[in-house]
Amino acid sequence: MTFLKQLIAFSGIEGERLRFKWISAAEGPEFAIEMNDFVKTIQELGPSPLNKSVKERQKEQQAA
Repeated sequence: MTFLKQLIAFSGIEGERLRFKWISAAEGPEFAIEMNDFVKTIQELGPSPLNKSVKERQKEQQAA
């Protein structure tokens, strides 16, 4: 999991966009709660940074 978060960060994506949790097939309500929470998190983060144009990403990198 740590490697995946590092890979995602290297790609310019927030680590919060990756979530991993074991949920049994018998835990339907827990799955629904987890998915609703994840969707809320993604909505709060807004559009994926991968949707930005190349020029916008270059400007951000130069500013940093």
